[in-house]
Amino acid sequence: MDTIKIGILTLSDRASSGIYEDKATSEVEKILTSFIKNKIDYFKELIPDNYDLIIQKLLYLSDEKKCDLIITSGGTGPALRDVTPEATEAVCDKMMPGFGELMRLESLKYVPTAILSRQTAGIRNKTLIVNLPGNPKAIMECLKPIFPAIPYCIDLIGGSYIENNDEIIKIFRPKKC
Repeated sequence: MDTIKIGILTLSDRASSGIYEDKATSEVEKILTSFIKNKIDYFKELIPDNYDLIIQKLLYLSDEKKCDLIITSGGTGPALRDVTPEATEAVCDKMMPGFGELMRLESLKYVPTAILSRQTAGIRNKTLIVNLPGNPKAIMECLKPIFPAIPYCIDLIGGSYIENNDEIIKIFRPKKC
């Protein structure tokens, strides 16, 4: 079974400066660890909402650490400092807008302000980058509906083979003919 490399990049001015505790990083890790059977090497970073720094960290996690998957948390709203989608687009070769569309659709079941969210996803080389919101409750609400497509997407771009915990979540891979 392949070891999966996952980057978790949490964006928060206040958490990175110690004003409040970062709960998003541990929530992403907890969810992914429950979804994935493989051994996972996590590379975690907590940084402020800074466009150039986000780009630097995304490049580091994708190009140097060769992560199969990078999950960002935070910086996806309409506030002036929310620049995660722009930084993600700047480093990606291909954008995968369906991920963001599904996350917003699912989030609308919980809050009408989901339409303000700008989550997206994209591919850089053999790395899938997915933007999630920063709220720990919203992380599960967004990650659960999109995860069934993540392993197959990573297969298609030449990443490591992710095996899921069937008891927790079902994934989709087309049957081979």
